[in-house]
Amino acid sequence: MVNLSFGIVALGANLPLSQRDLWTTLRETLGILHAEPGVSITATSRFWQTPAVPAGSGPDYANAVALVRTDLDAPDLLACLHRIEADHGRDRSTGRWSSRVLDLDLVALDRMILPDATTLRHWIDLPFDQQRSQTPDQLILPHPRMQDRGFVLAPLAEVAPDWRHPLTGRSVLQMLDDLGPDASAGMTPLSLGDLPGFP
Repeated sequence: MVNLSFGIVALGANLPLSQRDLWTTLRETLGILHAEPGVSITATSRFWQTPAVPAGSGPDYANAVALVRTDLDAPDLLACLHRIEADHGRDRSTGRWSSRVLDLDLVALDRMILPDATTLRHWIDLPFDQQRSQTPDQLILPHPRMQDRGFVLAPLAEVAPDWRHPLTGRSVLQMLDDLGPDASAGMTPLSLGDLPGFP
């Protein structure tokens, strides 16, 4: 019997790919991810239009969150996401928080903490002014910035509001509330009818 894990994947883009708009890129990416061997999407949030972070660092983003069931381990699932990014022309040499045609983040896998609680806590507590220049050289789960990002938590709250952070014990709704109202400033959830390409 195959053991399946529950994964959370955050999607984002703020640069058009060829002649495709951001929403088309995300829709196509969801289809590609769902077709990957060992990966099945079980739920997706609405698409959200969100300001770039830090403020003024680029055009607005299209964001979404997908829940997946997978028989891949964490490194293999991350490698799958990076391959899909690369197939879309993602250039990781441009630095952190730069504009991109596609960004896929493995936010969490089950209640796994990687590599350990002490290392995860270090990256969670990293001061903001060091977050741009310091990058972990290993996979950290859950994603150490998830609790800071309204553009992840708001879509995630639509599909897994009661999921709890395995280190802090805070639920998605609690983490979103912890950020306060400013965290969602400028963020707009879009229905299919609001998206380009839908009548």
